[in-house]
Amino acid sequence: MNRDNTKGYEAPGTVEIYTDGACEPNPGAGGYGAILIHGDIRKELHGGFSLTTNNRMELFAAIAAMEDLKVPCKVRLHSDSKYLVDAMSLGWVCRWEGKGWWRTKKEKALNADLWKRLLTACNKHQVEFVWVKGHAGNPENERADELSTLLLKQPDLPADEGYNPLQPRGLPDIPLLFPDA
Repeated sequence: MNRDNTKGYEAPGTVEIYTDGACEPNPGAGGYGAILIHGDIRKELHGGFSLTTNNRMELFAAIAAMEDLKVPCKVRLHSDSKYLVDAMSLGWVCRWEGKGWWRTKKEKALNADLWKRLLTACNKHQVEFVWVKGHAGNPENERADELSTLLLKQPDLPADEGYNPLQPRGLPDIPLLFPDA
């Protein structure tokens, strides 16, 4: 659907989203899971990457869910990731963006590629981020966790193009010196 056709329209009700990410080991193979619920409609999403981090998978779960929405919506996104919920709810990510993706003068914000993508996806909607305790019996959070681990042991997972294992905190981007090695 052309984005211009969604102006002035908002899906009635609130879309409830539950997300989770997993990585084994961390960094290592990773997966994400998301559940979208709108009235009687339920959709589950999952995917994975061959080398990534748990935090990247937490972010990617939220991105996958938000990018799946076709029209502007009221959204309540539930996650057991304080990294995700606090960064969005407390405005950290907007401050990092305002400082050119630096957390402090010496420390670069990690995962800027995914934060940018998440902000873009969220700008189309009215989103509330809610922290839920992981592995505490919330059925939807538990299902999102199951979805996030489905692909961890699968061979031939795609690469997480945005993950650079050589990127330590606080330094500018380091190009891969020997990409074919």
